Amino acid sequence: MGSIPDPGEVAADLTPQPLPSFDDFQRQTSLMTSCTLLWKELSDHFTTLEQNLQKKSDALKRKIQALDTDTKASLASIKKREVTIDGSLEIALERLDDRCEAALKSIDSDRDDGEVDDGDGLLLALKAFCLKMRSREFWKFVITKKKELDALRSQIPMALGECVDPPRFVLEAISEVFPVDRRGERSEKGNDLGWACVVILESLIPVVMDPVIGKSRLMVTPTVKKRASEIAETWKRSLEERGGIENVKTPDVHTFLQHLVTFGIVKREDFDLYRKLVVGSAWRKQMPKLAVSLGLGGEMPDMIKELIGRGQQLDAVHFTYEVGLVNKFPPVPLLKAFLRDAKKAAASIMEDPDNPGRATQLAVRKEQSALRAVIKCIEEYKLESEFPPENLKKRLEQLEKVKTEKKKPLPAAIPANKRTRANTAVPMPPAKAGRLTNAYVSSFPSQPPTFVRSPSHHPQQYPAAGIPAYASPPPPPTVYGTPSPPSPYAAYSPEAVHHPIPGSYTLNYMPPPPAAYGGYPSGFAQAYHQQAYY
Repeated sequence: MGSIPDPGEVAADLTPQPLPSFDDFQRQTSLMTSCTLLWKELSDHFTTLEQNLQKKSDALKRKIQALDTDTKASLASIKKREVTIDGSLEIALERLDDRCEAALKSIDSDRDDGEVDDGDGLLLALKAFCLKMRSREFWKFVITKKKELDALRSQIPMALGECVDPPRFVLEAISEVFPVDRRGERSEKGNDLGWACVVILESLIPVVMDPVIGKSRLMVTPTVKKRASEIAETWKRSLEERGGIENVKTPDVHTFLQHLVTFGIVKREDFDLYRKLVVGSAWRKQMPKLAVSLGLGGEMPDMIKELIGRGQQLDAVHFTYEVGLVNKFPPVPLLKAFLRDAKKAAASIMEDPDNPGRATQLAVRKEQSALRAVIKCIEEYKLESEFPPENLKKRLEQLEKVKTEKKKPLPAAIPANKRTRANTAVPMPPAKAGRLTNAYVSSFPSQPPTFVRSPSHHPQQYPAAGIPAYASPPPPPTVYGTPSPPSPYAAYSPEAVHHPIPGSYTLNYMPPPPAAYGGYPSGFAQAYHQQAYY
């Protein structure tokens, strides 16, 4: 049987419990709210961690896949190079034999090719130098044909194909100016030959590339490649003598970088140097492609940002199209920023107080150059739909008209011996009559010198002496060309010029005002006003 409960305990249980207060309810509500918020915060935090881990995992998978793809491509390329090396060597040896035979025949025949004006004659002359390995004569011939640059670009590769050893031939040909200019005083006269070096080095690439697999393997002997590396090191050491990267000439930079690409001697440890050289000479048309060939494709975004920060937005556009970063760096905003900077530069040039006429001319040229460059860029990359060039062309036409008005001659001045008063037929005295001593130049030699008073005065007779000369009062401020009081003809003698007659007037000649803006027509500077055209 169960135990009997104690009556006292039963009574205690039946005692009513006190109800919770409103403050207790508030505390419990706050506690529940805090727990709910804390749980949500923790849940969001773990969700974010999970998403980040998933993103990193996906990125790592993509990198692994890209690495696997690159590894397979590299292994396939190595295998292809191993398989094709025998065939490439066989083709190269056959070509070498043909070149040797052609060179021997050329030496035996000792023909005089002479200089011919047409393209065939140019090719024959180039081939003659290459067949006989006459690198110095080849160089001297090329530097005299700068006006035929397009023909040289197309025909030098064919001519270099006739050389027994094209890489060595090219190194010997450009040795006069690269890596160090050995011409002495001639090099200081502005006769830069970097263009010839670049053309010859570019023309060597299709000659030395592998006949089977192409540019990925250059057929350059280890001896020549070692010599090319030594030349590159010599050029780098000469940078300190030239004052550093900032002071080196752009043609020299272009030649050096093209030399590295042509002979395949790019070094990864020199990437920082290559980048600085490319950015410093970014305005060169070939620089974007040259930067990719140097292996700087991965650093292109940073290089483009640097160009934009330096105000070279137009060069940045060319780089973006070369590496396919148009979506990251839209070209139209860059072109508009380039035009804004050009307008600001032109405005700053106009502020030159020393030579306002020349400042106006330079400002017009600055803006014209920027407009032409932007229009050419729009047409090159087919941006007409995003940036219509019509307003730019109109502005360019306006600036051309300003230049044309500036070139118009000023109105012909009246000859000195026929000067007259404005709006009257009264002849003026000769220009130098009042400045020469003992000189008399009369506009009317047949008429005796007489002195007639102005009709604006009363016909009162004044004594000949005893009264001081009557000087005309200073004329009121007037604009040149305002009619003066009419007066009859008056002839002049030396005495009239140097010794005023009592009661007579002194004739004051007002010269024409100086041309506005330093010799420019008055409307020239006013016509040049900047306006928004996009």
